[in-house]
Amino acid sequence: MGKGRLEAFSDGVLAIIITIMVLEIKVPHGAGWNDLFALFPVFVSYIMSFAYIGIYWGNHHHLMHTAKHVDGKIILANLHLLFWLSLIPFTTGWMGENHFEPNPVALYATNLLISGFAYFILQKVIEKSTPADEKLGHAFRKHTQKGIISQVAYASAIPLAYVHPAISGAIFIFIAVLWILPDKEIEQALK
Repeated sequence: MGKGRLEAFSDGVLAIIITIMVLEIKVPHGAGWNDLFALFPVFVSYIMSFAYIGIYWGNHHHLMHTAKHVDGKIILANLHLLFWLSLIPFTTGWMGENHFEPNPVALYATNLLISGFAYFILQKVIEKSTPADEKLGHAFRKHTQKGIISQVAYASAIPLAYVHPAISGAIFIFIAVLWILPDKEIEQALK
């Protein structure tokens, strides 16, 4: 299978995930500002998840450029990642609808933790299928370091949601900022 087909499928799934999330934002029944303001937690959770899906899309795009070919292992690792990302609309909705209560925030953190681990698996599968290259190896190591930082932070956000959900929220924002721009090292190594 060509990389283009896998990338197009992944792009489509991520677009559907974002569409599902925005469709979950219900129009208020009243016309007052208070009616609209009641949706604030839902909208905040949507913004955060939209950013995360966008970050995964950009980094997935860069990661797929490192693959020379697509085999069954890459397909399965990619599907594994997409499965966990497809649960983000559910955890986003639950968190927003319940105004960032501890249980929904902890589940959201768990969803991000497992999604990050699935991304790490995809990266390692692609790494193993890619011929050795010093610059690309350095880029993969930097990617792995960011991944480890993210995993530790997400794992910390789960119990911290029960201390105060805002602490977990700050962790989510920190990790999003860490990943917002895809690593330039991958682009440079591929040139």
